[in-house]
Amino acid sequence: MQSKSNLDCFLRSTTPVVQSQFLQKHEIRNLNPLWHPWEREVVEYFTLGDLWNCFDELSAYGAGVPITLANGETVVQYYVPYLSAIQIFISNTTVREETESGDSETRDSGSDSFSDDSECDKACRWDGTSSEEGGFEQDCLSHLNNRLGHLYFQYFERSTPYGRVPLMDKINGLAERYPGLMSLRSVHLSPASWMAIAWYPIYHIPMGRTIKDLSTCFLTYHTLSSSFQDMDLDDDTEGTHVKRKEGEGVSLPPFGLATYKMQDNVWVSGNCGRDHERLASLLSVADSWLKQLRVQHHDFNHFMGIRNG
Repeated sequence: MQSKSNLDCFLRSTTPVVQSQFLQKHEIRNLNPLWHPWEREVVEYFTLGDLWNCFDELSAYGAGVPITLANGETVVQYYVPYLSAIQIFISNTTVREETESGDSETRDSGSDSFSDDSECDKACRWDGTSSEEGGFEQDCLSHLNNRLGHLYFQYFERSTPYGRVPLMDKINGLAERYPGLMSLRSVHLSPASWMAIAWYPIYHIPMGRTIKDLSTCFLTYHTLSSSFQDMDLDDDTEGTHVKRKEGEGVSLPPFGLATYKMQDNVWVSGNCGRDHERLASLLSVADSWLKQLRVQHHDFNHFMGIRNG
């Protein structure tokens, strides 16, 4: 059997598997039919708080990815996750529930999070400044279909990699103003809800020498909605997306991927050329997703060498 490639190992090591819960039957009947058109007896979901828990240890120590070098030596390269971008769309019913539960900021957070024109211009550049909630032009709202729902929250990171804090620290800070980042359920999120995680290498074991081929950075895109929960990935290789039993947790493999400083001889060797096709497909999907939502994603532009403004 074909051994797993280093790309397979990276995707497997960085795919979150979130603790799941089950909706009661009366709750299933109340789901938005536009977002959940299939009738199901059992619906699994996760809370955003449980999703972030998957990144708690990774934010502190990094995700260990076993990598086989050209000489046959195996090292474990560690990658630290950083929140690169996130957009959360919810239904108006969920907005009311959040407001009635005492979260007075959530109702208007979607509109309040947008920047003025000057900030939008600045947001399109890799300028080394920290991001605030905001980052795509206000007139884009008129192009978004009602099916997307209400924009509860968005964040786009603009600081340089060395100026960022690990994902868990960033989320904890943002959740102080937007508590829905911890409490919202995946079944109440629009199919347009997504996040991007930037993975930067920190060290490898065994240590003792510099391996330039391990400087690759990754940008993974993940859906946050249960609408895609039962869908399979066509580009799956070597069981990265494994069929699971109910109650084992919800796996969130990336639907899109971008890379920076990638060395093909390390990451896409073997697998009968499928890794090249897979990388091209994942990159194309990420690009299409951003264009469909009319979003300027700063890390994506940087990875692609795109300079704006």
